[in-house]
Amino acid sequence: MREIGWREWIALPDLGIPRIKAKIDTGARTTALHAVELNVVKKGGLEWVEFSVPFSGLPKDQRFTAPIVDEREIKNTSGQKELRYIIESTLVLNERHWRIELSLANREKMEFEVILGRTAIRWHGYLINPGRSYLAGLPEPAATTPHTDPDDGLLRTLAHRSGSHAPKGSKT
Repeated sequence: MREIGWREWIALPDLGIPRIKAKIDTGARTTALHAVELNVVKKGGLEWVEFSVPFSGLPKDQRFTAPIVDEREIKNTSGQKELRYIIESTLVLNERHWRIELSLANREKMEFEVILGRTAIRWHGYLINPGRSYLAGLPEPAATTPHTDPDDGLLRTLAHRSGSHAPKGSKT
């Protein structure tokens, strides 16, 4: 087992995020990424979501685009259910990397831009030390380049759904 702290540096290379602080939260099932200005677009017959990730490590006008893999009702920190878009990305924690699902949520009032939920780290041999931080070190640079293999799941075929995929309060 590898030991990690309650907060760690991670990378999301498929989204072009080389380093971001994440809170490891075993109470959260799904990983959440702070995202604002969500807009659904069609690309190649599939629905994608465009969004911004406002944190100090990125240019303020940078936009991200990812295919929508699902929409789910997820309880926020207040226990209220929210309908959120789910996307996929590669997660890099130190030198290790694997695919995860992320929900897009407005975490403006939260301390961390990313909550790394238990399904993202389950089965990867980590023991979380709640009294320590940043034990994994920085994400390895070689592992933070975006993956472009079309068979890696990022461009998975989605079932066509009718109607809007806009969660309440988002722009479409």
